Amino acid sequence: MREHRIKRSLNGVLMLDKALAASSNAALQQAKRLYQAAKAGHAGTLDPLATGLLPILFGEATKFSSDLLEADKTYLAQIKLGVSTATADAEGEVLATKAVEVSAEQLAAALHAFRGEILQTPPLYSALKHAGKPLYAYARAGIDIARAARRVSIHALVLQWFEGDRLALSITCSKGTYIRSIAHDLGVALGCGAHLAALRRTGAGRFSLDHAHTLQSLEAMPAAERDACLLPVDALLQDLPEVRLEPAQQARFLQGQSVHWPGPPQPRMRIYGSDGALLGVGEMGADGAISPRRVIASAQ
Repeated sequence: MREHRIKRSLNGVLMLDKALAASSNAALQQAKRLYQAAKAGHAGTLDPLATGLLPILFGEATKFSSDLLEADKTYLAQIKLGVSTATADAEGEVLATKAVEVSAEQLAAALHAFRGEILQTPPLYSALKHAGKPLYAYARAGIDIARAARRVSIHALVLQWFEGDRLALSITCSKGTYIRSIAHDLGVALGCGAHLAALRRTGAGRFSLDHAHTLQSLEAMPAAERDACLLPVDALLQDLPEVRLEPAQQARFLQGQSVHWPGPPQPRMRIYGSDGALLGVGEMGADGAISPRRVIASAQ
């Protein structure tokens, strides 16, 4: 007989080190079952062929995913030169192979063009939508859809190593950057073709793999130790200024009403009650009043 487990009203943030070959949703569902959580989501999809940092948000933390979704990400990318594929990664059909005769100087010169603000054409095998359908659906049907180039920011791009027809890059980039496209475009620039051979996300916003746990390690822990791996909900909000409300103000805020704040104007802030409990996120208007934007349900 199938065991029915009681779902917990769990609030917190898990920094998960996703394993190779698992989809982000499969990793999310496994973490949700492991923690017996009633509600969960993740902040930033990783392809099955990618590993690394996948933030899992439980309960009320799902209300505050936007900043992490918009945050810069850092990746360690391995690129194979001389082989072009349909998907620009190791999973795709090989389209062409060429001999690789690239010097360190040629590589350094080519990489220079990928730093700063660049225009990037998204890969056809991607989840971007066209007429309501993801691009990969057209690609699988053999239909080539024109894609407009988009402006993205490469804040840092560092060559880690270069050996023969392989190299590794550490890349910190803005939301919406396709590392597969960087691999493909680098191959074009070098005249030999290339694809993304392996990808590992090492950072998202203020978080890194130093905070992360694998599903395997979590499964081996006692429940109390596993729960201790969760970060508090306001770990997602540490870049926002903090405001503490008095009890009367707290009641108004939780009822969806604005409260006056004498401090300096701030577009967004994390709001706490007088007891230090997180109440939610507010926005300050020109009149000095803080309006609730996201409110913690348990605080109500």
